[in-house]
Amino acid sequence: MGRIFEKRKHKIFARNAKISKLYTKFGKEIAIAVKAGGPTVENNPRLKQIIQNARGADMPKDRIEAAIKRASDKGSENYEEVVYEGYGPYGVAVVVETATDNTTRTVANIRMYFNRAGGSLGTQGSLDFMFTRMGVFQIKAEGQNLEELELDLIDFGAEDIGESEGVIYVYTTFENFGKMQKALDEKGIEVINAELQRIPVSTAEVTEEQEEEIARLIERIEEDDDVTNVFHNMK
Repeated sequence: MGRIFEKRKHKIFARNAKISKLYTKFGKEIAIAVKAGGPTVENNPRLKQIIQNARGADMPKDRIEAAIKRASDKGSENYEEVVYEGYGPYGVAVVVETATDNTTRTVANIRMYFNRAGGSLGTQGSLDFMFTRMGVFQIKAEGQNLEELELDLIDFGAEDIGESEGVIYVYTTFENFGKMQKALDEKGIEVINAELQRIPVSTAEVTEEQEEEIARLIERIEEDDDVTNVFHNMK
């Protein structure tokens, strides 16, 4: 009975830690958006998008409002968005997006994670050719006609549209991300989540054991408080 309780307690702790990490990420993104475009949602499309994503992840309204208020304070921390690129074990390419108030600390930590896993940190831009940056919008499938929606959104930069488990995914190029965001907003289509992702041009095949090893590296990187997103080209 005690062992079951401990396992359950560990799962709850892990889940709470993951939620806390996610809310911290949104808090930093809100801070960056407010610093760049102000605290008024109507005049700040990026802030509006982040708030939509935060609500989609069940971030409490009071925490969102508190994050906006903190970011509006002139004495609040300034976060810088920095991208780090490198190779993990077995030649798997890894791109790490961060939001940090101390780049010296962040780069030291990211380098350590790569080195300890037998990988190496590369120079900025060294992996650009291996990934395509695309906008990905998630929309509730209920009440939507996939074919009609595709025809409706193709003029606004929709590259591909698909459905999975009650969610419609709309893909755009990096350049058309803002255009698509505006179009969905004007059409009154509720967006569950909208973000820029790095889609690998090609993938690296690995064994199950190698996959577990690389997954541990990615997990360690994701646990870092300065890290917002991690992308890789592992198949």
